[in-house]
Amino acid sequence: MDMDFQGQKLVVIGGASGMGRAVASGVLARGASVVVLGRAGTKLDDATAELAKSGPATSIAVDLADQAQVDEASKRLAGEHEDATLLVNAAGFYLPKPFLDHDRADYDAYHDINRALFFLTQTVVRGMVAGGRGGAIVNIGSMWAHQAIAATPSTAYSMAKAGLHALTHNLAIELAGDGIRVNAVAPAVTATPLFEKVFPQDQLEESLRGLGALHPLGRAGTPQEVADAIVFLLSPASSWTTGAILNVDGGVMAGRN
Repeated sequence: MDMDFQGQKLVVIGGASGMGRAVASGVLARGASVVVLGRAGTKLDDATAELAKSGPATSIAVDLADQAQVDEASKRLAGEHEDATLLVNAAGFYLPKPFLDHDRADYDAYHDINRALFFLTQTVVRGMVAGGRGGAIVNIGSMWAHQAIAATPSTAYSMAKAGLHALTHNLAIELAGDGIRVNAVAPAVTATPLFEKVFPQDQLEESLRGLGALHPLGRAGTPQEVADAIVFLLSPASSWTTGAILNVDGGVMAGRN
């Protein structure tokens, strides 16, 4: 199976932790260089320094909710990393909240991320097309974009992730002629830092164990398990796959316990 990324450059938007960081690590180990985008701070700095121990890794600090920062990050990507051939859109957050409790700020927080991902992806794709080497993009969508779970009301989140799934399908068609493949993964409950904001720290392990019972495989997933699927979709091993939404969900979409 061809999983070599020698001579390629990966951009990971949301790569300072969780699935994005695991993907960056896996691709670095296979010969690529990596550019990590994330919110400025110790987490981004520490992640970049740790990744750099395994290969060429740099970072661009950006708050995806700040349009001026997104524009600046886009300029840097275009000027410094126009040779990128791989992209992972991993940024996101998740706070379950009943529909009637949502306010405009809650809604905007999810869709600001989609807007940023849309235009940052546009920048990276321009470089891929100009370079003429093709490329691969993987978006991290969600099981919640496929179906609702009563225990985790997620209207705005699900709506935003469904939009990312739709972007995946449309870009797969538009970019196929340029040799650029576009796929997505749709994880179910995964033990990432994202859930640390959902449950109190002293209840996190027990809560994830309870949600794990929803999955036919009997547990929540790990960031590495999702990252392995993403690395496959980025790699030449999936060279005839585009427009796919791959369920990496412990069997939830097949049927729940």
